[in-house]
Amino acid sequence: MKNWSIDHLQKTWYLISKLHQGQKYGGDEEGLQIEYINHIASVTFEILQALQQDETLNGDFAISCALLHDAIEDTPFTFEAVKDLFGEAVANGVSALTKNTTALKKEDQMMDSLTRIKEQPREVWSVKMADRICNLYSPPFYWTPEKIKQYHAESLLIYDHLKEGNAYLANRLKEKIDHYVSYF
Repeated sequence: MKNWSIDHLQKTWYLISKLHQGQKYGGDEEGLQIEYINHIASVTFEILQALQQDETLNGDFAISCALLHDAIEDTPFTFEAVKDLFGEAVANGVSALTKNTTALKKEDQMMDSLTRIKEQPREVWSVKMADRICNLYSPPFYWTPEKIKQYHAESLLIYDHLKEGNAYLANRLKEKIDHYVSYF
């Protein structure tokens, strides 16, 4: 059963394409710079697949949060802008997916984020798991083995806290975490 709108997806994709225009991230090969929109699409693809596995998820809500999950954190787009265009539920979901970098030490940011995510509907939990799945394909070439191990440990923390949110994504995340040890 389809519970999402292709028109809504296309409209939101256009917006986030503009918001993330020109942003890049380091690939797994030296000098490789990947358009950031690739990451946004990958997270959304994971959510689209999860929607096929779990028809109880609200598709438009999950897709909106997936597409916008880094908008507040990485672009000038604000909570109020998200709320005005997508409603309070999506704005709250995206806000929960946004790191609080101002008031917290780096080591406390993930626990704060997980606490805020767990206060949201499980679609938001699903987006966080999908985000981490996509970030576990291969580490950037410039990461040290210690950084890779830390990321692995952080990924286990995410899995432990959010696995009840969506069985399909939890299994995917666990598979990626288990494979990630091959990078250190």
